[in-house]
Amino acid sequence: MIGKITLGWQLLRNMGLRYVSYRVWYEIERRMGWMKRAYPVDPPPRQFVGLEEWRRERPPFFFSGREALSFPKRPSEALQKKVEHFRAGRLRFFQAEWLDIGRDYDWLTNPATGHRYDAGRHWTEIADFSPVAGDIKYTWEKSRFTFLYDLIRYDYHFGEDQAETVFAEIDSWIAANPVNRGPNYRCSQEISLRILNWTFALYYYAQSPALTEERFQRLLHVIYWQLKHVRANIHFSRIAVRNNHAITETLMLYLSGLLFPFFPEAARWKRSGKRWLEEEVRFQIYKDGAYLQFSHNYHRVVVQLLTWAFGLAERHGEQFAPLIYERARRSLNFLYQHQVPENGRLPNYGSNDGALFFPWNDCEYRDFRPQLNALAYFFRREHLYAEGPWREDVDWLALPPSTQVREGVELQRKDLAVFDSGGFYALRDRDSLSCVRCGKHRTRPAQADNLHLDLWYQGRNILRDAGTYRYNTDPEWVAYFNGTLAHNTVSLGGHDQMLKGPRFIWLYWSQALQTDWKETDDLLEFAGSIRAFGQLGRNIVHRRRVRKYKNRPIWKIEDEVIHRTGLPLWQVWNISEDFESLGFRIRATDENGSELEPVRRKAWYSGRYGEKEPSAAILFQTHTATIHTEIQRT
Repeated sequence: MIGKITLGWQLLRNMGLRYVSYRVWYEIERRMGWMKRAYPVDPPPRQFVGLEEWRRERPPFFFSGREALSFPKRPSEALQKKVEHFRAGRLRFFQAEWLDIGRDYDWLTNPATGHRYDAGRHWTEIADFSPVAGDIKYTWEKSRFTFLYDLIRYDYHFGEDQAETVFAEIDSWIAANPVNRGPNYRCSQEISLRILNWTFALYYYAQSPALTEERFQRLLHVIYWQLKHVRANIHFSRIAVRNNHAITETLMLYLSGLLFPFFPEAARWKRSGKRWLEEEVRFQIYKDGAYLQFSHNYHRVVVQLLTWAFGLAERHGEQFAPLIYERARRSLNFLYQHQVPENGRLPNYGSNDGALFFPWNDCEYRDFRPQLNALAYFFRREHLYAEGPWREDVDWLALPPSTQVREGVELQRKDLAVFDSGGFYALRDRDSLSCVRCGKHRTRPAQADNLHLDLWYQGRNILRDAGTYRYNTDPEWVAYFNGTLAHNTVSLGGHDQMLKGPRFIWLYWSQALQTDWKETDDLLEFAGSIRAFGQLGRNIVHRRRVRKYKNRPIWKIEDEVIHRTGLPLWQVWNISEDFESLGFRIRATDENGSELEPVRRKAWYSGRYGEKEPSAAILFQTHTATIHTEIQRT
């Protein structure tokens, strides 16, 4: 059990006085009921603009309506099956499992546990983590309205009008979710995404007879009060969370002024939103393009949000500060350098909750090509990848020929890609990609994975990150998937590199000390060291050296841990089925040259949020300070 003094000191040291004092005051306000004044219930309706006036004078969007789109129609079996699932009352959760939630889902029930939230309770009285209710993300998933893109794409590609279905779903949600009550007002990011997705549908069906005056007014009323909610709670995301939530919400405030200028506060929201969005991008995206959440999937989330921001700002004749575009370009390069060309995938690195906010294509969820291509197209006005389904995002964004000279993005995969600010290193040759993490934690880490090594061979992930599984589940699963043994690095006697605190908190953060890298005619090499295991003793250092022989399936790894704990050194390798089917083997020796016996352990793998499956790990153990390892295809 972590002592309260230790926990408090570590929180103050790691997160800072601003964070700690804000969180304490926020909880006091919430528990005392004072916050309710800022989030009224049952607000009276008011008319901001009539439907016909809006149709005549609606602000520019990606497109003016369904009738304005003319890209090739490509009806696909995959899209048809998605819509068939929807019509049968099934919804895909977190881009993973299909769950039967019924055709008349009530928007309040967690389908994983059956718990039904009280729609009459003020959102401040609802916990987002509850053993009884289960993971609230299951309740939020349909209310995000990402499924609308399946219906809209089906409407376009198959030529079958879905307007009534789309607006009926929105009507149903509004009826079941009174303003500022219930679980679906608990998270401002979820609210922001819902508004963005409703807005996309509103513009697509702008001229549809299904969009009546009554529906339009009801929709604007709820959008307005959801925006007021986002604005009232924006500093929680900007101080207490400070991740992709803050980028989503500040973007939504900025876009509210572009797309809903008839709201009284819209101009003020737009100014503040733009300023805060620029501040968040400067803070969250490092100068080399790495992202502060140490998660490739959340980094992709930011790429999609910035594509919205840049595309709509351009249509309204606006620009962001030059540094914002530069950070976006560097983000694009960062993700591109970590991508395998065979299937568009990246390592399943860091937290991954299945987020894919705007699915405008039929590509598999782990394929990053659609999103990287769309942002690259904004800068280059040419596609990043050859012809394929990953180009459809650009069709929906309807980006016109550039009206201004903009610096392009020259993307070429490197043999040795170094992102020293973020602490990421990618070694690439003809058939393989080797990714190493060696980072300094300036913001809170999500997983105890420093010096993790991810190996890909011919597009297949042979040594992998175990994934995330769920944020709100049994403590042992949270500890496992976030812990060191779920990654390809070392442990001292099974202990994590850091000490797990409550919820998303880690104590005694690991920190990179030194890194070095080099390339020769036949070798790619990385060397790095971290300070870790602070809960076990002072000045414990882990040094790792990775050598990849060019165009040969051979890796040599050397791990050394300097410590006086008396604990054995464990080296862990989470292998996939492909590791063995492709004929790879692994052997290790200690510092005396004695061969170490590989121990095959039961492990777990979560390729998608909410799902886990049995897997395997290979462990080497020694009481010496060093392990020398060779991985080779036989």
